Formats: sequence, structure tokens, C-alpha cells
Amino acid sequence: MTTSLHGLLDGQLDRHSEVAEAMRAQLPQVQAVADELIQRLGRGGVLYTFGNGGSAADAQHLAGELIGRYLRERRPLPAVALIGDAAVVSCIANDYTYDEVFARQVSALARPQDMVIGFSTSGTSPGVVKGLAAARAAGACSVAFTSIRGKDLAAAAHLAVVVPAEETARIQEMHVLALHLVSELVDRWASNHGEHA
Repeated sequence: MTTSLHGLLDGQLDRHSEVAEAMRAQLPQVQAVADELIQRLGRGGVLYTFGNGGSAADAQHLAGELIGRYLRERRPLPAVALIGDAAVVSCIANDYTYDEVFARQVSALARPQDMVIGFSTSGTSPGVVKGLAAARAAGACSVAFTSIRGKDLAAAAHLAVVVPAEETARIQEMHVLALHLVSELVDRWASNHGEHA
């Protein structure tokens, strides 16, 4: 490996570490999201989650951790990644616009006892903004996983985890860290409260 390439990779790892350390300030928000999700799941609520591109993968990742398991044997927890149904997504995008894909699904499915999490690295994705607005209109708890560029999205949500970075790669890395922390707390609750498989 050339010296310049090695330096580039070192710089990327250093920046990852800096942003990860800065995420300590977001731990109260992560805890608040997990606590609220636990309360809602305990009352029969469902998690609905969504995002675009890499954020869609994060949404699916979180749903998978809840339906499957994170670390412990327990019952599957109700979670739906709204990007996962290609027929529904393409139908809404074709009949309306892509910006309506999440809002129409949330409007159809979300109830007041549910939680809706939108992932957006930019914080300006029209589809995510509209999806969280639909969650609020339905009376569900709206949560934004975003970055410092997404202050308006964060302010419009009930709860927000805001990554203190602007680089998409670092934001996505911290979204995965945050969703793993939420998964750990929910997993521990479910396994400790008779929510076994």
C-alpha cells in the first residue's frame, strides 16, 4: 500500500473515531428513543421505519434486529421497514410521486401507539420529511435519525438522534451504531420481561 493511500485510510479511521466519540452527547437521545419504543411495544405498538438508499438499508437493519433478535432469545417484536415491498413502493411512486411513498404507507398503517423512525443523512429528503409528518398526523411517535444538516427534520420529530457530522459515510456509520444501541436496550427489555420466543 502506498504511503499516501495509507494516510488517506488512517484519516478516514481517525474521522470515524472522532465522530463516534462525539456521539456520546447523543446517548440521552438514543436512550429516549429506546425507552419510548419499549413503552410502545409493551402496549402492542408496531415500529415502522424507512429511508432512501443507505438509509433504507439502515431501516431494514433495525427492523431485522427487532423481528429476529439482537443478542438474546426472545419473541419477535413487530417492526416493518416500509421500503421492503417493491410493489407498494412502485405503485405509490407511479400513481403519486416518490415523495409520497412513505407518507401514504404511514397514513395507512400507523396508529397512536406506534413509533415511526425515518432515517435521512441529509435531513432534507422530501419523502422522509413527509413520512414523519404523516406519523405526527396519525398520533404516532415520530423519530428522526439524521445529521447536523437535518436540524429542521429533527425539530419536526418528537425525538431525534442527530449525528454531529456532515459526511454521509460517517453519518451512516453512526446511524448503525445508534440503531445497535437501541436494539441492545430493546432486546434486554424483551428478554427480561417474559418476551421469550
